Amino acid sequence: MKAELAAVDKVLEAVLDKVDILTVGNEPFLETHREERLTKLNHFYQEVAKHVIAYREKQFPDGCRTHPYMGALNHLDDPEMISAATREWIEFVNETPQLEGLDIHPHVTSAQAAQKYLDYVRHWLDDDKKFLVTEFSLVNHYENQMTRNIPADFVVAHEDELDTITRETKVWQLLKLAADQRFTQQQWNDFLRMSPWFESRKHFMWDEVRKYRETNQLAVATYGVVQGKAMVTGINKDKKPWMLNSLYVPLTVQHDEGGELPHNYTVFDDFTSLQREQDRLPVQPTNARM
Repeated sequence: MKAELAAVDKVLEAVLDKVDILTVGNEPFLETHREERLTKLNHFYQEVAKHVIAYREKQFPDGCRTHPYMGALNHLDDPEMISAATREWIEFVNETPQLEGLDIHPHVTSAQAAQKYLDYVRHWLDDDKKFLVTEFSLVNHYENQMTRNIPADFVVAHEDELDTITRETKVWQLLKLAADQRFTQQQWNDFLRMSPWFESRKHFMWDEVRKYRETNQLAVATYGVVQGKAMVTGINKDKKPWMLNSLYVPLTVQHDEGGELPHNYTVFDDFTSLQREQDRLPVQPTNARM
């Protein structure tokens, strides 16, 4: 534990009073053995949180701009992942004044599954506490579509340009093709627009942020900014399609010099429409903000 907390101190030295929000932990219920969730998990993270609080108060007795949260809860749509340990996690947040709230990561198959996260947290979290949503997506829904055939309309529209596609081409194969040769923005948009599994849920991000805001307990919601190389490496039918869950898609869509950066169909426009003046923080000359 001494070694663990020494590592924590290195992080705190680098970020405290420089960033606005710090979460203690990432996805502890996924990063812990099942048999340890009821025994070791909460004890360990509570000790880390207490250490962070004590360090912050000692180093910044006159106040610190960094707000601590506990994070993040996963799979709250799965009854098997909810237990006395989950409840204890939230109770610790409620009982610790220095913690402003907790984080959730609703990666789900549907809006109904995402609602279960919100229902659970709002039921147990005290009204004066806030919640973060630093990750959320329909990636589990997209994952279930990887072995589907691509839309026939897309084949008709683009088979002359993409001569390897047929009506038997699977979604994962098309994503691999896009990663290998990069589509035009129109081809990428058409693929998503013509896929009912995407088109019918294209405003998921917009809808969820609106729900979060309506609770009056949301602190911050953030969304994936840009595709990373790991998302387009080793694409097969079993790879989680995180590449569909970014605002910018430069690894599957061509960038025309002087044109707009490659972006995701509807998602980028929805993200833009959600921006409000009251959400904007004053620009600090030495610190970049998201």
